[in-house]
Amino acid sequence: MMALIVCVGRSIYVKKSELLLVKLTTVLSGAQRQAQTITSNQYETPRVVTHVPGPKSRALAERLGQYQNVDAVHFFVDYEKSEGNFVVDVDGNVLLDMFMQIASLPLGYNPPALIDALKDRKNLTSFINRPALGSYPAEDFVERLERSLLAVAPPGLKHAQTAGCGTCANENGQKAIYMAYQRRLRGGGQPSEEEKMTSVMNRPPGSPKLSFLSFTNAFHGRCMGALAMSHAKWFHKLDFPVPDWPIATFPRLKYPLNEFKGENKREENRCLAEVRDLIVKYGRRGEPVAGICVEPIQSEGGDNHASPAFFQGLQTICRETGVYLMIDEVQTGCGATGKFWAHEHFNFQQPPDAVTFSKKMLTGGFYFTDELKPREAYRIYNTWIGDPSKLVLLEHVVQEIQQKKLVDNAALVGQVLLNGLLELQSLYPGVLHNARGLGLLCAVDISTPAKRDNIIHRLRNKGVNIGGCGLSTLRLRPCLTISTSQASMFLNILDSVLAEVR
Repeated sequence: MMALIVCVGRSIYVKKSELLLVKLTTVLSGAQRQAQTITSNQYETPRVVTHVPGPKSRALAERLGQYQNVDAVHFFVDYEKSEGNFVVDVDGNVLLDMFMQIASLPLGYNPPALIDALKDRKNLTSFINRPALGSYPAEDFVERLERSLLAVAPPGLKHAQTAGCGTCANENGQKAIYMAYQRRLRGGGQPSEEEKMTSVMNRPPGSPKLSFLSFTNAFHGRCMGALAMSHAKWFHKLDFPVPDWPIATFPRLKYPLNEFKGENKREENRCLAEVRDLIVKYGRRGEPVAGICVEPIQSEGGDNHASPAFFQGLQTICRETGVYLMIDEVQTGCGATGKFWAHEHFNFQQPPDAVTFSKKMLTGGFYFTDELKPREAYRIYNTWIGDPSKLVLLEHVVQEIQQKKLVDNAALVGQVLLNGLLELQSLYPGVLHNARGLGLLCAVDISTPAKRDNIIHRLRNKGVNIGGCGLSTLRLRPCLTISTSQASMFLNILDSVLAEVR
């Protein structure tokens, strides 16, 4: 039987778990074996030489703490030494990174394709000059857009607007929906002078009392419009005034989903009925719902899943009530779920009205239908509205994804990860439950929040960087180039930690 050797400090950890290694290492299909060779770099295993965070990280945190709050800093990174799927901290610890800068690196650290893009002389002006894109785009901007964002546009959507980040994407998506909603009420006509003048004073009719429906445990960003739709953590929202918009219950399903179909269907139907009721309620109180925003998988709120039927039901409600549907793919997009866009798993009859993106897409923004295209200048606008240099990089990311079949790799390795979590769940039923996943977006719940945090801490000090979400969930967010051998490496180190905390 194959044994996985992992360096931890000066000791050697050798793990021989029959349940894991038989299924995840020795029994691989040809496609899975191919997935083991996608990346090649100088690091083969984690290497932990100090406590994480180490003395250099702690000293830098103390120094930075003179100027900022550093309570969220985990460790300081040596980005020059980090490579592929391994992050290196300033103390020389090499960690297998299963979190990837909060799900935002598509190809891992320092991928050669992106380094080559930076070396290409014809790309220099895109990195040196950051234009006000809405007014002064570069000559090659349209071509760049076509080769990057539009080359991977969700089926049925042919318009794309760049933005600075995921929050900006969601807020600009909201604005596009509000404009389309009001334009429809005007019968397609121009706004009146009264609407124009009252809008600048935050009064109706120019500043209408519209609302946006979102869900419990949702997270859509930290600026005020997006924050009003976010309901995951108190520290996102405490002390900030936000509008009283409708909040529907996101389904609380039982896992595995295929074993609780009847109960889960009833729960989803209950939640869909609640959505209908809220649309009626807010319409009667003079704050009609213009749009619904939903994540394909609720990420920050706990990696919560729902079935394709639930999302299809949402789209049906939107069509019947004149509400626009915005899918937040900031964390789920760019191939991570085994399809380029997670909502492709839902078999929608029509495309969503808007699909927002950021993180692995390197730039923020949103795709949208013809109806959501603004009719006047300066309506979706700020100084930069994105960054052309990110499109240069995204173009090369798209090429790498297509040439190396990384979406297929995400599906293959994601299944290895999920199978491993299910096996560990059977081995440690008092610690793990609700293992779930779609592609590489895998998660498992831990028995208590304190134990979850302890597991994250122990994993980090055995050479794995990982994140949490929700109340007590352990979430995996590796990059698209993770191999099956690296997935097995992670699972065996997790196994060793669970044996210590069980």
